[in-house]
Parts: sequence; C-alpha cells; structure tokens
Amino acid sequence: MSSASPESSPSNHTGGHADPPFFPVSILKLVVLATCTLGLYELYWFYRNWRLVREREGLDIRPFWRAFFAYFFCYSMFARIRDFPSEGVGTSGLLAGPLAAGWIITTLLWKLPDPYWLLCWLAVLFIVPVQLTAIRVNEVVAPAHDRNARFSPANWFTAVVGGVFCLLAVIGAFIPDS
Repeated sequence: MSSASPESSPSNHTGGHADPPFFPVSILKLVVLATCTLGLYELYWFYRNWRLVREREGLDIRPFWRAFFAYFFCYSMFARIRDFPSEGVGTSGLLAGPLAAGWIITTLLWKLPDPYWLLCWLAVLFIVPVQLTAIRVNEVVAPAHDRNARFSPANWFTAVVGGVFCLLAVIGAFIPDS
C-alpha cells in the first residue's frame, strides 16, 4: 500500500530544490541525541516526520499526538517511509513490522531493575534502518537538501549535559543499594 499522495511523488519535484519527504538527520546525530536525551529525541524524530507527512499529504493529523503516542503510530511511520514512491531506491526490504515491534519492546525495558533497564537505550537502533531508508529517499527526491548532520550549539549542549546525566545513570545503575 502506498501511503504517499500524488503530490508527494518524486516526479513532481524538480532540480533538487524540493524539500525532503522525511526528516533529514544523520545517523550519528540521531544516535547521539537519542542516547543523551534518554530517548526523547526519538519522539522528536517521529514528530518531525509526521509534520512532513501532514504538510505533504494534506492530512488532518496532529503530529504532536502521533509522536506522543508513538507506540501506536511507529509502524505506520516506518511503513510510510518504506512505501514512499521513489524510483531507484530499494525501500521494500525495510521490515517495518519487526522494527516497530523491536522499538516498542526495547523502549519498554526501562521498567527492568538495575542495571538491565539500560537496555532501553538500544531502542534507537530500531530506528536506524528506517532513517537510513529515509536518507536514501531524501537523496533521490531532494538531492540538494540540508542533511542535518552538523551539531548546533543546542545539540552540543544537549549532548554534553545529557551525556553527563547518562553517565551518572549508568554509574548509579551499578552501585549496589545499601
């Protein structure tokens, strides 16, 4: 099932000046910010993608709520990225169902006792193949788009401050209770 409207077809974009159909972010930036924000950046990733879908397809959806309830909408986003019509990009191999299930299950691991809850940080790894597919689609549809690979000052601040909190959380997870 193709979830993109005719307006989103790559053939309607010209000369690389088109906007990318999906949120552009480098894998390094995605992983670092998702880790240093304890997964909040993943919700931001969903929000930005749903916002682009709403604008492109003219849907009456609320991107904030789709991101907030990402457990219920992650498969739909992964499938939209997989099914986006773009010639020359092999997106059909993206396993949207298993990746969505993996992301949901892994994010729920925060409920485990110390130190096993740390496994929840691996959830971003289930978004990586989806983002790699989105990057390939974006390259075909909008070759001149901003790749969003540089870390802004706010990104650096988030990575440093969040990284310190993450480090303290890891240390705390391994300190035995007295």
